[in-house]
Amino acid sequence: MNSFNKLFKPTKSKNKFWILLKTYLQTSIFWIIFLGIVPFGLIQFESEFFGFIFSPQKIIAVFLFISFSSLALYSAYIMSSKGEGTPLPMDCAVKLVSIGPYRIWRNPMAVSGIGQGIAIGVYYGSVFVIVYAICGALLWHFFVRPAEEKDLLNRFGKSYESYQKATKNWIPRI
Repeated sequence: MNSFNKLFKPTKSKNKFWILLKTYLQTSIFWIIFLGIVPFGLIQFESEFFGFIFSPQKIIAVFLFISFSSLALYSAYIMSSKGEGTPLPMDCAVKLVSIGPYRIWRNPMAVSGIGQGIAIGVYYGSVFVIVYAICGALLWHFFVRPAEEKDLLNRFGKSYESYQKATKNWIPRI
């Protein structure tokens, strides 16, 4: 856990355009790997070895995917423009962000990523992809989140502590 905490470094860049560009490049790479390559491989594995893919409501899946993608892009924009950093630990925000989607969830990008993964699983009718997304949520919740929150407490102190008490991880604050 200690070496994981060393990943969190505030960005040194002051150029908001460059921060936003890096954020969208990082987001694109994550999407390609975790919402494209891995689900595609799981779908191929599932259909090859189990010979079935159930047929869910693809319209609902597309709506969910677009909604969660919009949440991710808007969250990334807010993090970059107001937090003056990227969502990645190696180039993280220098200001605490508690507006926009961050007012509703402590990590709307995690919520959106898991939602996107589930939407892909529903679209393709893949139980394996849905389980993969849920496993991603569990990994984030039990391994990444504690390290991230420790870093945020160290950097932002009482401001983050108050924010943490007022805003939930998974359940939206209305």
